[in-house]
Amino acid sequence: MAQHETRRISDLDELKAFTHPLRLKLYRAVLVAGTATASQLADQVDEAVSLISYHLRKLAALGLIEEAEPQSGDGRERWWQVVSQHLSVKAQGPDDPPEVVAARTALTRVAYRVQGELYERFLDEEPAWPAEWRSAAFNSEHMTSLTTEELRQLGQEINAVVERWWAHGRAAQQAGDTEGREQVALQFYGFPFRA
Repeated sequence: MAQHETRRISDLDELKAFTHPLRLKLYRAVLVAGTATASQLADQVDEAVSLISYHLRKLAALGLIEEAEPQSGDGRERWWQVVSQHLSVKAQGPDDPPEVVAARTALTRVAYRVQGELYERFLDEEPAWPAEWRSAAFNSEHMTSLTTEELRQLGQEINAVVERWWAHGRAAQQAGDTEGREQVALQFYGFPFRA
């Protein structure tokens, strides 16, 4: 698995196929688990195993996930892993065809809704989390005035910080340091607007 390479999704068929909300959830679930079977994922998303298997095969056909080494002795189980830890649907240039721009926008909207659902679930469950997790969780919004190059640099700096913490968490997990460690979602947006 090419863990640190960014996989750019730019083909129209890839964009359309990955716009399905369940496929985004499944991709995230496999990413978080490292490896997973259709039955494990079906339990997480409360869907039929046959439906999950269908969508996993679609993700595999797109090259977004691949079969993983079996994690048990049951030869009937098919294990999956992500091909790349990072996906990007960012425009490659101003000359993208309108249908690619529309598909990218649709995928981004679905991803935003799926991310929002994850945060709303945290808000619903927040009282059940220990006090130290409730006080550590954050959300913020900042308004500033930047040029396109400054916004690009800010995004690169944020990504560099997140990459450092991602590597730290991954190394800790691989070393068996799991005490008090939970999966954490970081969601950032930087975009222009006019008041």
